[in-house]
Amino acid sequence: MQFLQFLMVFLGGGLGSCSRYFVSQVISNELELKSTFPLATLTVNLVGCFIIGIFIGLIERFQLHPNWTLLLATGFCGGFTTFSSFSYENHLLLKNNEYLLGLSYTLISLFWGFAATFLAIFMVRRF
Repeated sequence: MQFLQFLMVFLGGGLGSCSRYFVSQVISNELELKSTFPLATLTVNLVGCFIIGIFIGLIERFQLHPNWTLLLATGFCGGFTTFSSFSYENHLLLKNNEYLLGLSYTLISLFWGFAATFLAIFMVRRF
């Protein structure tokens, strides 16, 4: 891998991770939500799916250099979205016999995540 490509992923990933932490803190602390439902992670995943749709749509529409994909999609969105946390939180919900919350969380994440990505790509291509 070339150094510039590695650097793009590194920078994007760092920015994405910091952004994820910020959004999670705002939702968890500022809104003072007290619930076992992982709203912060769900929000980050849905927003991340929408953002990656915008990035991919713009990159395809304007035929940008592949390094933009590395910076924005692989790096930023890879650092921002939290599907590893999603998996672990589902494990915790099931472990704590929160079956309905676990199922709801999974279905909402998958359906609306896909919908957000497709909507963003459609919007970028059309407008």
